Amino acid sequence: MTDPADGETHILGREQYVLGPDRKGRKGAKHMAELERNAFTVEGLKRLQDELADRKTVKSAEISERLKEARAQGDLSENSEYDDAKEAQAKNESRILELEDMLKNARVIDEDEISKTKVSLGSLVTLRDEETREEADYSLVNASEGDIFMNRISTESPVGQSILGKKKGQIVEVSTPVGTLKYKIVKIGKPG
Repeated sequence: MTDPADGETHILGREQYVLGPDRKGRKGAKHMAELERNAFTVEGLKRLQDELADRKTVKSAEISERLKEARAQGDLSENSEYDDAKEAQAKNESRILELEDMLKNARVIDEDEISKTKVSLGSLVTLRDEETREEADYSLVNASEGDIFMNRISTESPVGQSILGKKKGQIVEVSTPVGTLKYKIVKIGKPG
């Protein structure tokens, strides 16, 4: 337990952080941001695992076949198919390393971490556009999972940053290239 004279205790997931009198976390703000970046929804983690498996098997086999066919054409010095296949291989291997690194440090967002009273990572949020009065449901996810076309808002996006930590009924203003948009937080829940 933390001595009150030493600072405040904060819990993020299953990790405990102690903020000293200087307000600096002993594990550090950088470490806390890294934990959030590595926090995934169950679906998001599965998508990463599926992509990794696909890249290691299907995609690698396709590229190997392209390389084999290009080599069969003879002189490699002026073979654009070979160059393209080598570039695809390098990009695939780079993405595999990136995915393996993300998965090595990944953790699933614990349902207990998701608040029903204020917007947090993993929340399911209903937003109403105050101009059009249209409502839509969004999941608040980390930057790796963000996909507006799948209604997954990144915590690093302008809307995500604006709603993070807010409560039901609050109106947020979001600056965008087309102007300021206003959204009302209609509902906050947990996925599933």
